[in-house]
Amino acid sequence: MNLKISISKICILTIVILLINNWSFGNTDPENAKQGKVFRAGAATANITPPVGEGAIDEWYAEKQDIFVGGGSLSKMPIANHVHDDFHARCLVLDDSETKLVFVVMDNVIANRELYDEAKRIIKEETDIPVENILMSVTHSHSVGSARADGLPFNGYQKFVIRRLADVVRIALNNLEPARVGWGVGYLPDHLFVRRWKMNPESDVPNPFGGQDQVRMNPGVGNPDLVKPAGEPDPGVSFISVQSAGGKPIALLANYSLHYVGGVPSGHISADYFAVFADRIQELLKADRQDPPFVGIMSNGTSGNVNNVNYGGQPEKYAPYEKMKIVAEDVAREVFRVHNTIEFHDWVPLGVAHSELALKIRKPDSEMMSYINNAKNKPDKRVGPHGSEKFYHERVLKMVDWPEYVNVILQTFRIGDLGVAAIPFETFAETGLEIKMKSPFNTSFTIELANGGYGYLPTPAQHELGGYETWMSINRVEKEASVKIVAKLLEMFATLR
Repeated sequence: MNLKISISKICILTIVILLINNWSFGNTDPENAKQGKVFRAGAATANITPPVGEGAIDEWYAEKQDIFVGGGSLSKMPIANHVHDDFHARCLVLDDSETKLVFVVMDNVIANRELYDEAKRIIKEETDIPVENILMSVTHSHSVGSARADGLPFNGYQKFVIRRLADVVRIALNNLEPARVGWGVGYLPDHLFVRRWKMNPESDVPNPFGGQDQVRMNPGVGNPDLVKPAGEPDPGVSFISVQSAGGKPIALLANYSLHYVGGVPSGHISADYFAVFADRIQELLKADRQDPPFVGIMSNGTSGNVNNVNYGGQPEKYAPYEKMKIVAEDVAREVFRVHNTIEFHDWVPLGVAHSELALKIRKPDSEMMSYINNAKNKPDKRVGPHGSEKFYHERVLKMVDWPEYVNVILQTFRIGDLGVAAIPFETFAETGLEIKMKSPFNTSFTIELANGGYGYLPTPAQHELGGYETWMSINRVEKEASVKIVAKLLEMFATLR
């Protein structure tokens, strides 16, 4: 009897010890979890600059508007005739010996899920990396080409981009080496301004559907009807830095919640401040002319309602490309300042959560349809940044035949105690700030227009105010979409903890 009791006590004690050990594995120093594993990192770039000029149209593009260059709009886009600086797909691969995470950021205004899915399929086929572990996004510069795929088959430029996306991942994998990883967050509010302004209630702020909005996007510097910005920007500049075991910089991936800066002459193509930052951070880290080359990357954060123009300030005048250089310099110097203080880890656990969320497509109601039908035989009205009321009407009518729901990809990565979220919309800064505040990780940031592009993602409160980003067809999904997306991302973050 005593022997049986003793054996039982030993069994219980053994179970308790195992449970404590397992708890410790996930909650103490990562060195306890390392157990001989090697952390590796590799990075690469691939040129994705499109051809320029009229002669490229038939071979590479389905429509002229697929060449999206400085000074253009969705309704009329000039043909590119000069390359100021090349476009690239930039890749960072992290490997903790069990899990590989892939970041790809490309200089492009938009890319649809179909294009990303095809690139990921090829990567999976050629490297065996699960598609769930691959995060792809665009910078959304407005002076670059468009890789949007509104249908199949892909046009010439889209096929080229797909192949280069697969190539850059393979090259980064070839460059994998033992590495250390660190991350940090700087603070740079100087260049961030909410571009949606609440207007004087007595002013005229028409929308394309016969109503009046409370806010106007890009209302103009010195507009006497300005009241106050309709939101707050996210001043954080987050980054992940990897270096070799010997301390040589390998790559740095940053994230800043700012739309493109612009200042690009009509007909020029340029990767905007995203590319200038990549070059400047390389200089600051003294990582020039390495083999393999250092890769600087700037991803777009939650900047759907934020740009670089202070409409409440004084008019500014800059030479072409001057302003983007100023912004990139300031962002790079802030990252470099914080970079000098961060801790590098020889090993951290990596993780990924990947999900699809069904969102309801917005449809015009009877009142909106009546207004659109009545407007068909009337003169066009100038409204919004694209200048034509009927332009928006045509877009809405196309949505009538769309499916009732669209499935969008949501993705979260874990890098030690850093969490990265990916959203396939132009996401408002307040959504990014909410994710940061509620995330279970000590540090988090969000990459927008990742794994797809479905238009703007205003919050329900912003929908109530109206404005360009809330107009149907510019915003395509249900008004509660941002709430559902945040809830799902936080749930996914929790599984990684």
